[in-house]
Amino acid sequence: MSDSRARNSEVSKMARQPRPRLTLDIAAIPTYAIGDIHGRYDLLVKAEAAILRDSARLPGRKLIVTLGDYIDRGPESSQVIAHLMEPPPDGFDRICLAGNHEIAMLDYIDGWISYDDWMQMGSAELLKSYGLDPEHLPLVFPSGAKLDAFIRQSLPRTHIDFMRAMPVLLETPSVIFVHAGINPKLPLDRQTDEDLLLIRQRFLESRVPLPKLVVHGHTPNDEPDVRPRRLNIDTRAYRSGKLTVARLWQGKVHLFST
Repeated sequence: MSDSRARNSEVSKMARQPRPRLTLDIAAIPTYAIGDIHGRYDLLVKAEAAILRDSARLPGRKLIVTLGDYIDRGPESSQVIAHLMEPPPDGFDRICLAGNHEIAMLDYIDGWISYDDWMQMGSAELLKSYGLDPEHLPLVFPSGAKLDAFIRQSLPRTHIDFMRAMPVLLETPSVIFVHAGINPKLPLDRQTDEDLLLIRQRFLESRVPLPKLVVHGHTPNDEPDVRPRRLNIDTRAYRSGKLTVARLWQGKVHLFST
């Protein structure tokens, strides 16, 4: 299947089941956003340790917002999901936003995309993290239907349910947290899940003023991409070993990476 057909499958799925969107006032809450993790459990643990060190001098409860794409490509997708399902560090709350890779996994489970299309997302590494062999399985189950049924039964239901419940956007009075970005030509209440999870050029290259600071991932860079009203903290963690964190507090942004 072509990229456009796979994208259309995702669009169809998301159009039928819009995902939750959250609003929260974080003016008095030190907030840490973590970029795309992609199966790097080791880096997630290091990032949280760095957050704890950084937050030690800050007052009150704090918030961690993860920006999606927890799975695929890196070696420890299952460990990342299991960790995010656990309680956050002491003194913190945590919000896990959905990324397009979580949506693709759910689309495969629900039969909207094929095994081969799902594998193009880097999901072979995900299967390995759950103890499944993506190269051997098609030989054991030459029937696509039996292969799909086996994989769907083998993936932990608790992990699947966790991904199903993920919101797609967190809006605050001054900041929007989202996986991919927003459509600059539409108000927030008219944004589609497709754009929030997949948009690139129409967002990145737009000259339309954004309504507030947008903190996002999805488009990998060697370094964080810092703009007046846009902050991209996807730094290819699965390959670079650099998982980037943005601390937002009192109108200022501080960046650090593993």
